[in-house]
Amino acid sequence: MSSSEGEKGEKQSGGMLSNGSIELGRQEGVDDGEVFQKIPGKVDFRTVGWIQASVIFLKVIFATGVLTIPSAMFVLGALPGAINVLGWQGLNTYCAIVQGNFRNRHAGCHSIADMANVVGGTWLKEVVGVLFLVTYAIVGASGIFGTSVALNVLSNHAICTNWFMLVATIAVLILASVRKFENIAWLTWAGFLTVYVAVFIVVVGVTTLDRPAAAPQTGDYEFGYHVIGNPTFVAAITSVSTIFCSGAGTSAFLPVISEMRRPRDYNKAVYLCMGIVTASYLTFSLVVYKYCGQWVASPSLGSAGPTIKKVAYGIGLTGLLVSACLYVHVAAKYLFVRLLRHSEHFQKNTVVHWAVWLGCTTAMSAVSFLLASGIPIFNYLLALAGSLTFSPLALGLPGYLWVYDHQHYRKGKMWQVVVYYLNWLMIALSVFLTIGGTYGVIQNIIDAYSQGLIGGAFSCENNDR
Repeated sequence: MSSSEGEKGEKQSGGMLSNGSIELGRQEGVDDGEVFQKIPGKVDFRTVGWIQASVIFLKVIFATGVLTIPSAMFVLGALPGAINVLGWQGLNTYCAIVQGNFRNRHAGCHSIADMANVVGGTWLKEVVGVLFLVTYAIVGASGIFGTSVALNVLSNHAICTNWFMLVATIAVLILASVRKFENIAWLTWAGFLTVYVAVFIVVVGVTTLDRPAAAPQTGDYEFGYHVIGNPTFVAAITSVSTIFCSGAGTSAFLPVISEMRRPRDYNKAVYLCMGIVTASYLTFSLVVYKYCGQWVASPSLGSAGPTIKKVAYGIGLTGLLVSACLYVHVAAKYLFVRLLRHSEHFQKNTVVHWAVWLGCTTAMSAVSFLLASGIPIFNYLLALAGSLTFSPLALGLPGYLWVYDHQHYRKGKMWQVVVYYLNWLMIALSVFLTIGGTYGVIQNIIDAYSQGLIGGAFSCENNDR
């Protein structure tokens, strides 16, 4: 954060005073306009340390996205795919830091929608709030969908897929209803480790096969490995959106800051998280694509054959559930804060407090269930989230947050002018990805339905493909 940022005065936002800076020298424990106050006799939400925060961030990011990147690399080719992974993860890290710095200068901001209120007023706050809810409903749906795939694999499709999705949704609802991030931190440890181990098993497994498990086991076949692919625009933009989405959940970090003991430790948590994620995404996806070519599965846990598939899904089941739990929890927490923030019930264990909280988690779980059943292709769910909602939330708005606080860069030194317009370029990129990506994903979904590649909405068919 530059020195000029700390010199900004207090800003008035939405009728609520939001301190312009939490100075480094201030005494620990001062609330400084924080959403959750440390008040004797009330529920203390601010109990998360930076290591816990980093693990929560890891589970938000290292989730269902890692399972789709090898398929995207097949479309783009290994080199463009690797460049996309590095480029998007770098941009996502930058945007996460921008959002965190902005939030810590405006401590009353609980979510990306509150930040939108600071820079654009009430109308932008409401638009961004709706986008936020839609985003985490979609990625919550991807977690429910992934869990149903795991249950189909482990049971050999014993019952209708919709029943598995319903079971997954109920489990997600129960886990997401745990009220404080501190209390679900142990879930994030378990969730991250199980998904990481499951993916690692598949990565090792594919290197031991003579030919990909999904390829013809006799005779000649087209392997389909390309250093540089030759995709259509629709296929390319869908794959780019998928890779972008795999690390774009940074707006989910913001509610966690409000529950951190020291919000200033946020940047450390982000760098640790995104460093692990970027290295893992790049190595895991390149190895799986190198050994599977066009025969990579989506989700990729099925790429190493039926036995390893069962082992991987058995281990990764917890992680898939926890991913959906976190997404639903983040969206429900946003609704909860919006509804009760200025109420006496906000930090009290009252009937109203719990009724509103459980109502929020139930509503978000139900919406995610409907989306998972209505768009039963895993990678298209994530690509839709990446283009339609994550592009403006995780790329466009952070760019404008930076521009809002750095207007003086426009007439500053040469390097400051360059940085200023690079942030505007990032905003333009988000507009392109939103329009082009959404078009590409919708066209792919239409084609998949017309070609019979997937069953209809709410189909009982096996989604383990």
